[in-house]
Amino acid sequence: MILIENRNNILERPDFPELINTVNPYLLSYSAFAPASTIVRHLIDGYILLNEAICLDNLLKNLAIFINQKFYSGWKSGIKGIDLEFDRDSIRYIVSIKSGPNWGNSSQIEKMINNFDTAKKTLRTGNSHLNIICINGCCYGKDNNPDKGSYYKYCGQAFWEFIGGNENIYTDIIEPLGHKAKERNDDYMVKYSQMVNKFTKEFIELFCDNNGNIDWNKLVKFNSEKKL
Repeated sequence: MILIENRNNILERPDFPELINTVNPYLLSYSAFAPASTIVRHLIDGYILLNEAICLDNLLKNLAIFINQKFYSGWKSGIKGIDLEFDRDSIRYIVSIKSGPNWGNSSQIEKMINNFDTAKKTLRTGNSHLNIICINGCCYGKDNNPDKGSYYKYCGQAFWEFIGGNENIYTDIIEPLGHKAKERNDDYMVKYSQMVNKFTKEFIELFCDNNGNIDWNKLVKFNSEKKL
């Protein structure tokens, strides 16, 4: 399964300098009395959580398109900013799929609206009378006021029912996702332990003195010192 393959690939991507250079060293200093292995585990867990969220977002987006293809013969859109298109009841739906309801700030929402406007102009080039409705679909969460004026926002159960015609899809997909995640959990934990041990060794070699104390000045310089 794509998600599990990506989970294992995440553990093979970063090297130690990359991991250190993407964190806030001042926040790390709050763990001044924690052992190196705990700090490294915290760094790795944060990196994994961020990248797993990205992988899962992509998986859910592809799953939504797949489900819609099965139920409404939809297709992955080739228009910039639009993920899914499908026809139902003489209406062309264009869908921008996001993870949760609080996915963007005002400028990002404005960009989505602009993408909708551009997509409508593109689609109406060959059919000026085409009835088009714009949808912001969110894979989880709630929004009890879906009508946003220029588009509709469907979240969680409402979104999955909208694209698949079944009010239970949103719960039906959770069990197979969890089951697949457990199938290769042993392999994942082996790689995780290897990464913790390897990076702990590098952390100690780079940032600890002979007594095992962390040299925070050295760590901050490694992370943030300008290059001459």
